[in-house]
Amino acid sequence: MKLYLINPNNPLVSLANVRDNRWNRFRVWKPLGLLVLAGMTPPEWEITVIDENMCMPDYSAMPRPDLVGITAFTSQASRAYELANEFRSRGVRVAMGGIHATMCADEASQYVDSVVTGEAESVWATVLNDARRGQLQSIYAGEHVDLASIPQARHDLLQEGYAFGSIQTTRGCPFNCSFCTVSAFNGTRYRDRPVASVIDEFKSIREKYVLIVDDNLIGTSAAHIARAKELFRAMIAAGIGKKWIAQVTINMADDDELLDLAARAGCLGVFIGFESPTAAGLAEVGKKFNLFEERDFKVSVRKIHSHNMLVVGSFIMGLDADEPGIGHRIAKAASDYGVDILNALFLTPLPGTRLWDQMKGQDRIAADDFPNDWRYYTLGFPTARYKNFSWPAILAEMNRCDGKFYSFWKILRRVAGNFLQRRRPVVAMVTNLSYRRNARLARKSYAKLCLPRGNRWRVSPAPGGETSKSKHAAA
Repeated sequence: MKLYLINPNNPLVSLANVRDNRWNRFRVWKPLGLLVLAGMTPPEWEITVIDENMCMPDYSAMPRPDLVGITAFTSQASRAYELANEFRSRGVRVAMGGIHATMCADEASQYVDSVVTGEAESVWATVLNDARRGQLQSIYAGEHVDLASIPQARHDLLQEGYAFGSIQTTRGCPFNCSFCTVSAFNGTRYRDRPVASVIDEFKSIREKYVLIVDDNLIGTSAAHIARAKELFRAMIAAGIGKKWIAQVTINMADDDELLDLAARAGCLGVFIGFESPTAAGLAEVGKKFNLFEERDFKVSVRKIHSHNMLVVGSFIMGLDADEPGIGHRIAKAASDYGVDILNALFLTPLPGTRLWDQMKGQDRIAADDFPNDWRYYTLGFPTARYKNFSWPAILAEMNRCDGKFYSFWKILRRVAGNFLQRRRPVVAMVTNLSYRRNARLARKSYAKLCLPRGNRWRVSPAPGGETSKSKHAAA
């Protein structure tokens, strides 16, 4: 039997368009969840994994599958439904899982034959057995799984061309931030895979660079950090030879042994969610961890830098606590902290979060023509009505933020500093220029695709009388 596992694209996200800009391959991540499910699939199924971010196949020219499985973040949901319609029109059964299908199961069930909620590994065998018998159920409720029971991902099933491989070593996040779906989907309990299993999978990844997709690789408790050290020691002992990046919290800077082990294990850089430059903003999103002990972020970043690791700093714009000038304030904070790359995002209410419930209850969801408008929920478009900003005002703040941090002069100074400190200047230059280019493309997207009309959105006409919304009904 033939099984297609598909990761839909979103053409509005310029960084995913690898064909137009080869540098974007450094910012496209493999659909790891599909590769894990492939690793659990019995040999009687012939598996094809398709990542539309790398190529758009002609599905009509491909052999007809017996089952299609689609995963989707919220920003991919529109394209996922379009794909489901295409295959169902040919009599192919379609199952959809992932975060969006979990949080919007009633909506997803209108477009697919079966919805898989939660962690699909716990029900995948049942889904395949039912599909083989022609008795696919309308919904399968997945549960949190013991990560020791999960086999290695099938990294061999994806084409070459990715700059980064992907691997997961833990699930769950204890922070439960108001804007984040992780705690709702994977829970607040920190679960980890056996270290030996992680090492074996690392060896199967062909790419030299690897993204560790854990929401927080090192955790926050003493037990979490001890486990991270155990993993790093095992990576060193095994001679993995990979360079990797991961999401961590700022407390990584508090442990010199942890930093040393991470660097020796191949850590290239870390992604840290600073979220807001103000105490009020941090309290609003529930990131009180960043407020503990009145931490000096500049000192913490400098300690991470001292181990030859880059720091990506993420901030959110559009909080109720934010006031005019927040764009300048975020850019200044990122520069003051000394981060190498700034990732500034719009506050985006995603289904399943406390933020969604709050804004929906207050009628503050601006992009609400669903399912078409899901494609804007990339965190790169302002989809809500913000307390202290009009739609043009929040765009202007983002443009000022990116323009200030990614001016050529600022980039030159950062890269020169990296060169003098022998801290990966080439990587810093490439990523800074890539972010600068995508910021410029984003400004063009704002002008072409989204124009405000009162408190609602409308979309500028496309050639031939179509709206951009109807022409690009994609994830």
